[in-house]
Amino acid sequence: MKPTRLLLIWLATLLGLSVVQGALSALGIDLGPNLQAINWALLLALLVLALLDAARLLRRPSPSIQRRLSGSLALGRWAEVQVSVQHDYRQPLTIELFDHVPDGLVFEQLPHALELQPDQISQFSYRLRPLRRGHFSFLQCEVNVPGHLGLWSARRYLHVIDSTRVYPDFAHLYGAQLLAVDSWINQLGVRQRQRRGQGLEFHQLREFREGDSLRQIDWKATARQRTPIAREYQDERDQQIIFMLDCGRRMRSQDGELSHFDHALNACLLLSYIALRQGDAVGLMTFAGDQSRYLHPVKGSGQLNVLLNSLYDLDSSQRPADYQAAASQLLARQKRRSLVVVISNLRDEDDESLLGAVKRLSKQHRVLVASLREAVLDQIRQTPVHTLSEALAYSGTLDYLNARAEHHEHLAAQGIPLLDCRPADLGSQLVSRYLSWKKAGVL
Repeated sequence: MKPTRLLLIWLATLLGLSVVQGALSALGIDLGPNLQAINWALLLALLVLALLDAARLLRRPSPSIQRRLSGSLALGRWAEVQVSVQHDYRQPLTIELFDHVPDGLVFEQLPHALELQPDQISQFSYRLRPLRRGHFSFLQCEVNVPGHLGLWSARRYLHVIDSTRVYPDFAHLYGAQLLAVDSWINQLGVRQRQRRGQGLEFHQLREFREGDSLRQIDWKATARQRTPIAREYQDERDQQIIFMLDCGRRMRSQDGELSHFDHALNACLLLSYIALRQGDAVGLMTFAGDQSRYLHPVKGSGQLNVLLNSLYDLDSSQRPADYQAAASQLLARQKRRSLVVVISNLRDEDDESLLGAVKRLSKQHRVLVASLREAVLDQIRQTPVHTLSEALAYSGTLDYLNARAEHHEHLAAQGIPLLDCRPADLGSQLVSRYLSWKKAGVL
């Protein structure tokens, strides 16, 4: 409990009067005994009122608070939290409310001054924006309740327990269900390459159309129907995709508000959504993290929810990436031929280790390596140089990029498919490569 501004103003006023009275008495000016008595009477009255207000405030009940927020939030997106306040006050009252938001979430419109009316439930809302993934618990709200006379206010902490989970920003994945997959892919700037010839999997029989190849004609069906019948093919389904996601220290680099690791997670979910819609199975294995996680490839739209619930609290670590150990773990767990997508941030010192691991994996699987490149490197390379410090930064960046390019060229010379892209472009490039390989029948 603390004094309000009103009480402090009254105390300052009476103190000022006492100082003036004392100064005048020191100068020999007689103000009479009545003024001094009035001053002491006002001070005594203020003291009595303050004690009375404090006693009544201590007996004043706290309001009841209920918080309503979504059980799942998307990383980096604003969400709204509704707060309802119930009370038994018989007079209008204005309180100040502050919700104790966990670290990792930023907020707006707090603290909030809320006017309570008798026999009414008061409500207000504030905005919330997650800056990192994981599980967050809300434990309490702070309420500042004024006294009846406005001389004191009491700060009270009310236990209002809620929790929410922050997932990768997957809202656009679900919004895409309203569109055809092809049109959505076009919006992402993904280019598809037509496969030469038919797909690898028979789809259905239909009437022969202009432009169909004679090799598509099913002669037995044509004889039965007495009209040309053609076979229709589709892209081969029931293939398997496994992401090998680096959780090591290199994935902690920031590009904007998201780390390379968060960009990689979003890209994995994006490609998973496309692959699951195509009828393929999707799985994931992490390495170089504090905890190794493995999800066996499974088909069906429900696998996307499994991925989200398994990865929403996953974070990067300070450990270095061990590609050889990761390859051994995957080969021991995954026997069926699959598309293995290795996502990391490669350096020249990874050359031999990564090359050996990919060669081992390539004996059994189709491997694609995605290497993330810091966006700031492209910015420095494109920025005009005017000062010595800018020249040094430019030269160092070019030297690093040249060494990185040599490393990638060495891997490409060994027949290793490689994507070198900025984190924000990883999702569309992965989908483009996946669809092009699927159309070409090389998976």
